[in-house]
Amino acid sequence: MGTDSYGLSRVVGEKGVLPQRARKLDPSLPCREAEMLIDVESLNIDAASFKQIKDDVGGDPGRIAQRIQDIVLERGKMQNPVTGSGGMLIGRVKELGAKHPANGVLKQGDRIATLVSLTLTPLVIEEVKAVHVDIDRVDIRGHALIFASGIYAKLPEDMPDTLALAALDVCGAPALVARYVRPGMTVAVLGAGKSGALCLAQARRSLESRGKLLALDISQKALDALSAIGLCDEALKVDATQGVDVMEAVQKATGGPLCDLVVNCASVGNTEMASLLSVKDGGTVIFFSMATSFTTAALGAEGVGKDVTMLVGNGYVPGHAALTLDLLRTEPSLRQLFEARYV
Repeated sequence: MGTDSYGLSRVVGEKGVLPQRARKLDPSLPCREAEMLIDVESLNIDAASFKQIKDDVGGDPGRIAQRIQDIVLERGKMQNPVTGSGGMLIGRVKELGAKHPANGVLKQGDRIATLVSLTLTPLVIEEVKAVHVDIDRVDIRGHALIFASGIYAKLPEDMPDTLALAALDVCGAPALVARYVRPGMTVAVLGAGKSGALCLAQARRSLESRGKLLALDISQKALDALSAIGLCDEALKVDATQGVDVMEAVQKATGGPLCDLVVNCASVGNTEMASLLSVKDGGTVIFFSMATSFTTAALGAEGVGKDVTMLVGNGYVPGHAALTLDLLRTEPSLRQLFEARYV
């Protein structure tokens, strides 16, 4: 794959820097030969980023919209300068460059969701139409450019766009859970949001009724919703920033041995030690939270003498979109939960 497939020519003033690390991107038209031009309808801002912006501006939708517009105007992409994270988008194919690999796969007018981060996607916002504070989504009028290396999913016809977008936004999480969960394991999922619910659903499937599945969150309401549809064996109301408290709760729930696998989907920072203290020696922690400090995680594991494998969920696992949409299709209660929360 040629270097322009990664969008290096869109980086402003930093030679050899990839778009995700770049301070600023050039989102100007026309669309180039290895790019796809998208008419953007909605941005799904990642949970950690949206929460930081919402908290910083007092939850006001107008100020949230202005903050997002300011970031995109300054950087040519949606990359929260505090969290470093972005999200993904939904839109319609407007133009395909001659050397973009989607030629022959997509056509003008097809509706897609991008599965690469907004932190590397050249973006222009012409207008913010609506801010959906409860589901981290912003409806806009604007355009984006997808590089030849960028992954995407054609939106399914058997579910609303908003439902598909909510699931596809975090589809790497359940796909990686499917790779690591085996029958008989004790698994804990920290965070009861979108990615947490999908990870629990996939873990339950992979455990094949052998093992134990714990859901941890600070919200009793969120935990009750998961318990009501059988997504966990036990729900623990905990503050994940309090690592020792979480460890004690997990010890009690497991009868002492702790977990073989902990999946961190929390949308707040300072949850690394809760994950590390909840896993057995020789166990695994998967960090999906964009609020994770990997320095804290590495030094924290060393500091408590914990022999643990730590994985960074990078958002891409082959087949992740299909796996996630299949979960929604085959788990009616999970789909109903997503429809109630995110549609």
